[in-house]
Amino acid sequence: MSTGSSTGGIPDAYIYDAIRTPRGRGKASGSLHEVKPISLVVGLIDEIRRRFPELDPATIDDLVLGVVSPVGDQGGDIAKTAAIAAGLPDTVAGVQLNRFCASGLEAVNTAALKVRSGMEDLVLAGGVEAMSRVPMGSDGGAWAMDPDTSYTTGFVPQGIGADLIATLEGYSRTDVDTFAVESQTRAAKAWANGYFARSVVPVKDRNGLTVLDRDEHIRANSTLDTMGSLPASFAMIGDQGGFDAVALQKYHWVEKIDHVHHAGNSSGIVDGAALLLIGSEQAGREAALTPRARIVATALSGSDPTIMLTGPVPATRKALAKAGLSIDDIDLIEMNEAFAAAVLRFAKDLDIPLDKVNVNGGAIALGHPLGATGAMLVGTVIDELERRGQRYGLCTLCVGGGMGVATVIERL
Repeated sequence: MSTGSSTGGIPDAYIYDAIRTPRGRGKASGSLHEVKPISLVVGLIDEIRRRFPELDPATIDDLVLGVVSPVGDQGGDIAKTAAIAAGLPDTVAGVQLNRFCASGLEAVNTAALKVRSGMEDLVLAGGVEAMSRVPMGSDGGAWAMDPDTSYTTGFVPQGIGADLIATLEGYSRTDVDTFAVESQTRAAKAWANGYFARSVVPVKDRNGLTVLDRDEHIRANSTLDTMGSLPASFAMIGDQGGFDAVALQKYHWVEKIDHVHHAGNSSGIVDGAALLLIGSEQAGREAALTPRARIVATALSGSDPTIMLTGPVPATRKALAKAGLSIDDIDLIEMNEAFAAAVLRFAKDLDIPLDKVNVNGGAIALGHPLGATGAMLVGTVIDELERRGQRYGLCTLCVGGGMGVATVIERL
């Protein structure tokens, strides 16, 4: 397959590699809790350099990282700090980005934009989130934390939006639990068959001892019965916190929200990091790199910020239009499993069979390290496209504020 420039003389952005850490449980008892987020990133930078010994690190222009809670261990522009800590040349810059749950994919897309503009030639892009060390929401923000802002903008927690989607679509507790069990089954099978072996880089301590070498959030023995024993996570906050009433002001034709989401059918809280090497054709040739994939098109869009989780549909349509493709041209789709109902609604709205979506499980089983997940999805879809010999993949995430992001990938 040709790796020449795309139409109009615009240079292509190629993915030369995509790696990630295992995901560790995002609590004090999780295996990665003892590992600083900067160490997760430095370990991946070291791995990129080990894999590509002919790559001159001085040719790397920037390190772009998604970080959703950029405070504490993850603050102070962790990207530039990681570049220094990894021993990259002083000329390598660094920037951290926050587009909520899409931050990792936003970092990848930003790197692609830099390369396609011709302004930069080689960029490291990915994300990191150590949720056991920097809890979700640690950076605050008026939208959720300021009562006046949250009320006037119709803010509700994402779980309320997920339950509202399930209510509107008629998804029962059994429907969302069945989807969650399948995610666990697929993820366990993928690990058993070694499908993640190329991408996952074990996390080691300073003595070289392995801290974690596989995703530890997976519950391979999950069943509908075990899911059924879990209490709904958002019923109390919806009722006593008044968020159901806020949502129903906008969706006034709904009598009552059916709370069906819980810890087992929502994305897992985990620690992890991801990193991709993205560059131009010339930069790759000079470093003797072989491209694995091409970033065909990217798109951002949005939808109602109260229901919040439907943005992937307009973003996907926009990305496909830019790529000149239809949804039928896409072989594999990675849609972040923030909540089961969000993925079911996405697949329904675009008429996508679920056997093309998250074929190796998703964030329900594997976990969702907020700033890193989007970049992880890109690596996952490239690995699976290569394994199957297929051509096009799509990665998309629902995002706070109703946003959606989508990226079309072509395997080379």
